[in-house]
Amino acid sequence: MAKQAASIDDPDARAAFEAEVLPHADRLFRLAMWLERNRADAEDVVQDTMMQALRSFHRFERGTNCRAWLITILQRIVSNRRRARGRSIVVSDPGDRIALTTPFVPPIPQQLTDEAVLGTLRRLPMVYQEVILLCDIEDLSYKEAAEALAIPIGTVMSRLHRGRAQLRSELVAADAVLVPCRPNGEAVDASDERIEAS
Repeated sequence: MAKQAASIDDPDARAAFEAEVLPHADRLFRLAMWLERNRADAEDVVQDTMMQALRSFHRFERGTNCRAWLITILQRIVSNRRRARGRSIVVSDPGDRIALTTPFVPPIPQQLTDEAVLGTLRRLPMVYQEVILLCDIEDLSYKEAAEALAIPIGTVMSRLHRGRAQLRSELVAADAVLVPCRPNGEAVDASDERIEAS
């Protein structure tokens, strides 16, 4: 405890903290906004993360991935807040039914927008959103994501696989609704319809 108090009051430790941690504040806020979906809650989460990081900075190993360390703290804070609010969501595992089906990888739609991808990602169960966000958007390794979420690395890999598959299938379904197709599977272009109508 004395070492913790000394590290907070030590100007060298505070300068090292600022140099290591503060450059990651923007990315932490973006992740908190995604997880909380509310600016005030996201700001509280980032503030709590920074306070916890400052109090625990004496345990941080210099030369390791500071962003992964901070995301681990942030993830635990978000998890504790959810548990306190009683919003822990239980999601049925569609993987149990996947084994009974023939694997099919639909093609990626060509007319994707950022809004379509983010909107579809928001509709996925939170357990899939978290791993896709950490691994694909924040570029954490499987090991770092597993540590941040406090789950086994195999769980990260299976959730990432299932989440990507569900994201892909929902994007394909949304694209099929938005872009009409001919019986041979080709997308119908609006200029083609005008030519056929004349």
